[in-house]
Amino acid sequence: MKRREFLTAGALAAAGGALLGSQVTFAGMARGKKPRFVFVILRGALDGLEAVPAVGDPGYAGLRGELAIGRPGTSGGALPLDGLFGLHPSLSFMHRSYTARELTVFHAVASPYRSRSHFDGQNVLETGHPQPHAVETGWLNRALAALPGALAPEAERGISIAPTAPLVMRGPAAVTSWSPSRLAPLDDDTLQRIADLYSRDPVLGQKLAEAIADQGSPGSLLATRGKPEAQYVEVARAAARFLRQADGPQVAVFDTTGWDTHFNEGNAKGQLAVRLSALDTALGALKDGLGPVWSDTAVLLATEFGRTVAQNGTRGTDHGTATAAYLLGGAVRGGRVMTDWPGLSPRALYQDRDLRPTLDLRAVMKGVLAEHLGVPERALESPVFPDSRDARAVRGLLRA
Repeated sequence: MKRREFLTAGALAAAGGALLGSQVTFAGMARGKKPRFVFVILRGALDGLEAVPAVGDPGYAGLRGELAIGRPGTSGGALPLDGLFGLHPSLSFMHRSYTARELTVFHAVASPYRSRSHFDGQNVLETGHPQPHAVETGWLNRALAALPGALAPEAERGISIAPTAPLVMRGPAAVTSWSPSRLAPLDDDTLQRIADLYSRDPVLGQKLAEAIADQGSPGSLLATRGKPEAQYVEVARAAARFLRQADGPQVAVFDTTGWDTHFNEGNAKGQLAVRLSALDTALGALKDGLGPVWSDTAVLLATEFGRTVAQNGTRGTDHGTATAAYLLGGAVRGGRVMTDWPGLSPRALYQDRDLRPTLDLRAVMKGVLAEHLGVPERALESPVFPDSRDARAVRGLLRA
């Protein structure tokens, strides 16, 4: 969308939501439907300009250099969205979902955090508080606790597909966890953080870069830890099994890792393409596993922050600011890219290096929680997202 189109659509959606949002949500519940919600954390800071390339922006190709994704129709080119944006060619399931109007893409989106630390950025992403380490509970757990009837004795409403509940699911509401049977010998996110720590070391930094980037070679560091596709698919199928149960949880959370692409990121092929393909396959497995429940499901995928617009000296990208997020599912009113696009001209960049944020991620989260799960409006400001009055809920994200 152009800036004026986004603002007009937002105003109309806000007006319609103010009048109809709560009625639509509870009408669905009255018909006996049980909305399902999945939150997928993309740990490591996803490169939004690679996952959702702005191929129609005149500054895109020059700034991205060898990382640039080609226009739709070219070899290794993006999958077409709306003319300005495309999807990475590894995201074929997500592109089919977009065509089926089951995927909305958000761009130039960010949490309120701006200091580019993974640890602090992920804390803000999971707590929903504008300051890192200000609270010890997660926004999604607090949202579950705020649901009507949440205090009544019943089975847990949420499940984490992980050995322990991530921060976003910790809090007063009763939740549970399930651990996959096969765990990677070495966590991808931990390895990427070690690489980040030594990125400026001329010896260790280069050696780690070579080990992480050499993904396709037999015996390489990443290859010995198994393919991410198998790990992600197992987790997605497990989430689907729990959510399909009539008396099971209605909310699930799981992590994906390895998005910290400082070195040899690649474009249509390479390290990031492998990760995106694995994620795309897992999302397809989630839809298949949910079966008829998919029509009542919304899946939100978000990361702690984005990456620099220009590549660095090791053919990767460093920590940035704004990025892309996704809302996927049969309950989603999709087929749209929602953005107040700031552009990629030198004057438009944030601090002369990053994609400028124009959409608060909390506004998207508020819209999903209100329209899909029925979280009361008064709870969204506090306790779910403290100090978030300026992040007004995006309306019209879900099907009526």
